[in-house]
Amino acid sequence: MVFIPGGAFLRGRSHPLPDDDVKWRPTLLKDDRPAKIIHIDPFYLDAHEVTNEAYLRFLEATGRERPFYWINGKIAKGEESHPVVNVNWHEATAYCESLGKRLPTEAEWERAARGLAEGAKFPWGDEEPTKGEHAHFNVLDGTRPVCQFPKNGFRLCDMAGNVWEWCFDHYDRTYYERSPEKNPRGPDEGMYRMLRGGSWVDAAKYLTSPYRSFARPRERSPNIGFRCAKNFSQRR
Repeated sequence: MVFIPGGAFLRGRSHPLPDDDVKWRPTLLKDDRPAKIIHIDPFYLDAHEVTNEAYLRFLEATGRERPFYWINGKIAKGEESHPVVNVNWHEATAYCESLGKRLPTEAEWERAARGLAEGAKFPWGDEEPTKGEHAHFNVLDGTRPVCQFPKNGFRLCDMAGNVWEWCFDHYDRTYYERSPEKNPRGPDEGMYRMLRGGSWVDAAKYLTSPYRSFARPRERSPNIGFRCAKNFSQRR
């Protein structure tokens, strides 16, 4: 795991979108606003998304069912280090808890994704992503092994692209308008759970650090995975 220092950072989208000046749709894509300074306690985060081989060890230890897309219950040859996908929020939570970890909050995830690129659009800065250089995105052939691209300022892999990542929080479109300024954990209830980071099938605009997506907690998708967090007070 990687240590993520606590402190204040700018959460939310501070860069403009072309539709911002369209008066007849004033709330379009504004669930990542207002951007404001919040404070996060230090924590640990997995350096990369949970891989197929790591998830297999969890299944073997707990006797849980193998993912349906593993033919004959086996990981496809050569995909051991690909991120596991088609795992719902509950299963991702169970995996993290089995290791004494948890899913990161949405605010923790954004803090980690931004790294040292304070206020920038992407984990590496404001430069638009290039295939094969910054992230794995906008393709139709599925995931790639983790850590194939440069790490961000906190030494984390794939904080943009490859797979969407489950976060702890429920989703609420207007949550940023009233969220606490210290360690926000999302609303107390809701139909959806948060997703962050974009995936292999998404366009560049979905890879920005503040972009918010969501899904029903029991949803499975070939472009949704996860990574785990741990409180700083706990031993690694």
